Amino acid sequence: MKKINLLLPLLFMITFGFSQHDNKRTIITTDGEIDDVDTFIRFLMYTNEFDTEGIIYSSSMWHWKGDGKGTTMVSEMEMTRNIYGEQSELRWPGTSWIQEVLAEYEKVHPNLLLHDKNYPTAKELLAMVKVGNIDFEGEMDKRTEGSAWIAQKLLDEDPREIFLQAWGGTNTIARALKSIEEDYSDHKDWESIKEGVSKKAIIYTIMDQDATYKKYIGPNWPKIRVFYNANQFWCFAYPWKQVVPKSQQPYLEGSFMGANIINDHGPLFKKYYSYGDGQKQEGDPNHFEGDILKIANTERGSFSKYDFISEGDSPAFLHLVDVGLDNYENPSRGGWSGRFVQSEENPHRYEAGKAASDLNPETGEMDKSYAQTRWIKPMQLDFAARADWCVKSFDEANHPPNISVSEGNAIHAKPGEIIDLNLSGEDIDGHPVSFNVWPYAEAGDGAASIELNTNKVSVQIPETAKIGEKYHVIVEGTDTGFPALTRYQRVIIKIE
Repeated sequence: MKKINLLLPLLFMITFGFSQHDNKRTIITTDGEIDDVDTFIRFLMYTNEFDTEGIIYSSSMWHWKGDGKGTTMVSEMEMTRNIYGEQSELRWPGTSWIQEVLAEYEKVHPNLLLHDKNYPTAKELLAMVKVGNIDFEGEMDKRTEGSAWIAQKLLDEDPREIFLQAWGGTNTIARALKSIEEDYSDHKDWESIKEGVSKKAIIYTIMDQDATYKKYIGPNWPKIRVFYNANQFWCFAYPWKQVVPKSQQPYLEGSFMGANIINDHGPLFKKYYSYGDGQKQEGDPNHFEGDILKIANTERGSFSKYDFISEGDSPAFLHLVDVGLDNYENPSRGGWSGRFVQSEENPHRYEAGKAASDLNPETGEMDKSYAQTRWIKPMQLDFAARADWCVKSFDEANHPPNISVSEGNAIHAKPGEIIDLNLSGEDIDGHPVSFNVWPYAEAGDGAASIELNTNKVSVQIPETAKIGEKYHVIVEGTDTGFPALTRYQRVIIKIE
């Protein structure tokens, strides 16, 4: 791989600052498990919301190709080391499944354009498909096409941040950063270059699926922002029946999934894996979810045909989808991607762990998954609407409303003060919009009292509120179309 000579544009950005653009840039790295395939299909339905700039095959502790020479390895990660022991390859799904899914996306793309002209073409996305570091779990010794692509993007002249999604291990991302270090660490401006890359990169990682973050990225690039999700994603993964509140589970069950997403929604959704659908992923003999006889009763629960299997990586890209919750810059606010609390040890690291628990109203207890599960119904209805966009005309389908608060999103108040908010909702399909307003206590410093009357709401700040505290109020506007779609506004009231 050639040394990447993009230094001048990067130094220009360091000197003159990073500008803000509407669309976020993102690169995904994926190990290709069946939940990655399902995540990728949902991802494609949202590619109108951000700029996809890389789709990279990578490895993980669950999936790696091997070197073809019979070389064996034992996982560095305790979870898989105890399951698989020594292997020369592990459940590798190959490097063609992304292209196969994009071939089906190409067939529905003309219909998606009826709903939003910003959907990229399959050809554009195919040009970004690269093979990264796949030979072994955590392999980052060699430069690959995928790692070079990431490094080039981190050094290019586009001033926007790059949101790096690790659906598997972080090894290809680590190799990209290592290449930059190798190429420029002796340069007189190395500290400025490193600072610029650190500001540009954001990593959203689903667990540690190899050891490369702990061994290389964290120690050598400590200022790169990291959103670390080791807990909340489980509610959108294989054990969802053990985690998701009962009120939300119908939106993941086959009666909803089959009718509203999987069946009769075009060729792309025929590739979507669900329980009992008869599909089986080539290269992964450990997964039998396609055979309903083998999955009806498991330790994860009892499943029926077309039940949701897993999209454990979807929270990563959902952080980029602007539904009005204003959580991109500050993930501690919470949103469709979960809620993250800033680490005390590293201010650049945010974790979706126990400290990011929300109160689960079904149990009356703090729940480390509820910051994600509380959004499942609107997320699933939104996904179902986009599945409709693959096959229906604009007039036949539903589209999200636009919600606004006349008084704005940042308000100052005094302890005990009552604030009146005026709400409005516009719907392009002409559907009425109804409102629900609630205090997000866990995202701020407590709960304000809410009284809603149609499209007017009174918010009373507690008498005990202290100067500098912030109170979050979430305004939900839901249309009456089907699937009913919800958008939000977050009002943050700061105490003077």
